[in-house]
Amino acid sequence: MEVIDLLTRTAHVLAVLVVILLLAWAGRVAARLVRQPEVIGEITAGLLAGPAALYMMGPGAFESVLPGPVLDTLKLISKAALALFLVGLAHKLHAGPGAQTRRTTAWVAIGSLVPPLLSGVLLAGLVLVTDDTAARGDAPLPAFVLMVAVAMSITAVPVMARILTDRGMSESAAGRLALAAAITVDAVGWLLCMLAISLGEGSLGGFLRSTLALTVGAVCALAIRFALRTPLARRAYGKTPRTVAVVLAVATLAVAITMEKMGMTAIVGAAMVGFAIPKGANAPWAPAVDGIACAGRLLVPAFFVVTGVTVLNGSFSQASWVLILATVLLACAGKGFGGYLGARIGGRPPADARRVAVLMNTRGLTELIVLQAGFSAGILTPPLVLALVVMALATTALTGPLLGLLDRRDRGATPALAGQAGQAGQTDSAEPQLVLATEGSTR
Repeated sequence: MEVIDLLTRTAHVLAVLVVILLLAWAGRVAARLVRQPEVIGEITAGLLAGPAALYMMGPGAFESVLPGPVLDTLKLISKAALALFLVGLAHKLHAGPGAQTRRTTAWVAIGSLVPPLLSGVLLAGLVLVTDDTAARGDAPLPAFVLMVAVAMSITAVPVMARILTDRGMSESAAGRLALAAAITVDAVGWLLCMLAISLGEGSLGGFLRSTLALTVGAVCALAIRFALRTPLARRAYGKTPRTVAVVLAVATLAVAITMEKMGMTAIVGAAMVGFAIPKGANAPWAPAVDGIACAGRLLVPAFFVVTGVTVLNGSFSQASWVLILATVLLACAGKGFGGYLGARIGGRPPADARRVAVLMNTRGLTELIVLQAGFSAGILTPPLVLALVVMALATTALTGPLLGLLDRRDRGATPALAGQAGQAGQTDSAEPQLVLATEGSTR
């Protein structure tokens, strides 16, 4: 009987996954029609699928279609997909020429973290000043302010990576810099998220567990790096590459899940493993890592559906348009100004700095994870979650059009700049070359 139940549940999960993949395909098609990044269509279709089905079917029928055990299995699948997708992106980040300096990455990370945190404090202050009790809730004030600030400071690494891939910017200087800084920002942001939850609970235990999780994850990643550098690992990969790729995927999931159990997001654990995997002429791991990332990318849409079911299936009728509009404007101002300023201080030219600012304003996966954590902890209320979800979708939707606008601006400016450079001499020729290099990297 248990075997039959297991087979039935497996078939149920597979059927739901087929529906999710069809929804993701439909979302991508719709996004292309309106000239948006395909990931926007995947996110929107996934987030709305659960609430729409619940509204049309009713709670009873919805429960039969997506019962608790099936939903729990989908949650595990979505987490695994995120981890596998990200490990390939992190491994590719510093591969090849043009890797970002630590100084530049640090400045972009600081610029993309501190001003958005302040914009979050302003948003929390707006909620308090307007006496919006529906958005405020009853969480302790320090926890509430910090959680809102963290939610405004997040940059979604997986979504940004998808946009970079779709636009051919994965190897560009701006793309590499933005992705490296985003991983740093999200690691710090998750620590602050755990601190906010701990403040809400009246204990610092969660923050200390997250710090310990980072240490454990770093040790595990270094162990994987050491193992892959051995001649035995290279010989095994030469004989059975698929088996070694599966073992590497399992090791990645083990590190990610362990870190999550200890209080840190699985995304950071996967990124650590990706950075630790050796690269170069004597490290033939790129094909295996690419295969792992492709497998994860295929199932990432499951996360959007799970988030829509678990977070958005609530009462959001009390959210005000003033709150939603303020959230979007403050989010764009904080990330845009901070990202540009950080890139310029870090030594990047204006063309790269503008692209970094736009990319750092991308939210999505990681934002939804933080919102889910804050909502589950009772710190974020349904109206505020709705405002932040709208902000995440709006800022991510703006990324593609703004990058396209920058491309057209640079293409229009290049001939004029080139002419001026020819008249002024060698001293004025650096900027057009930088613009041309940036334009070429985005194609």
